[in-house]
Amino acid sequence: MAKPMAQMPPAPRAPQIAPPPGACDAHVHLVGGVDDFPLWDGRVEDPAHGPDFDGWLDLYRAHLDMLGFDKGLIVHSILYGTDNTLTVETIKRLGPNFKGVGLLPDTATDADLDRFADQNLKAVRLNYVHGGVLSWEGAKSMAPRLRDRDLHIQMLLHSHLHMDDLAADIRALPVPLVIDHIGWPDLDLTLNDPGFQTLLRLVGGGHVFIKLSALYRLCPAPYDRAAPFVDALARANPDGCLWGSDWPHLMLNGARMPHAAKLLDAFHDVVTDTETRIKILRDTPDRLFFS
Repeated sequence: MAKPMAQMPPAPRAPQIAPPPGACDAHVHLVGGVDDFPLWDGRVEDPAHGPDFDGWLDLYRAHLDMLGFDKGLIVHSILYGTDNTLTVETIKRLGPNFKGVGLLPDTATDADLDRFADQNLKAVRLNYVHGGVLSWEGAKSMAPRLRDRDLHIQMLLHSHLHMDDLAADIRALPVPLVIDHIGWPDLDLTLNDPGFQTLLRLVGGGHVFIKLSALYRLCPAPYDRAAPFVDALARANPDGCLWGSDWPHLMLNGARMPHAAKLLDAFHDVVTDTETRIKILRDTPDRLFFS
């Protein structure tokens, strides 16, 4: 049965303010043509038709060049299930300034983890919103073995639904935890939502890293409704924050396709201090992924 097809991202634009030299776009996905890599049977959509894998790499390079980023973190897409081949090949093609986040199931063996680490994959991803191939129990059980290989966990969750239940486990993790998309809060609940306040405490205490990414999934441009949440997280601990474009914006689920430059502009509108911008755009991703 045919799957819905993803949209093509718009042509890249230059942001109003360029990121610092050495900056990292810490959340993007790469896809290929429909016949380039095996797609997971459980996926909810297909990649946009048109470019093949080489064409998508060219589009990604143009995205980086126009925005002014030198480094990138490629987050493996659930469209390809636990077959990380596309992400690994992307990292090989792009070189040492690029690392990856891959998918592993609860049943991953030591040999699986060794191979994973050898492929320049720095973290496993857990999707607590849409489900996937790794559970929270599986991630906790795997964490000591991740630590032994200098790997960590990246996670998508809803702060207003999940944070209070997970907070004690998060504090006890032996590896870093990176949470995507500012914790995907319900903006209508405001900053006072208990789950978001728990997230702020975890970020402020150094228990969690947070990606200031994907605001377009939370509210329409110009993203003013999300700005207080970004500001609160950046103030809580700028050393615990990263920025990512979420390009090429897969599985929109009704959100409007953004321009990545506008997302970076929205970040600069909130985070106005040069030193803090450098920490978030360069220093923190360097420490997590490239040190």
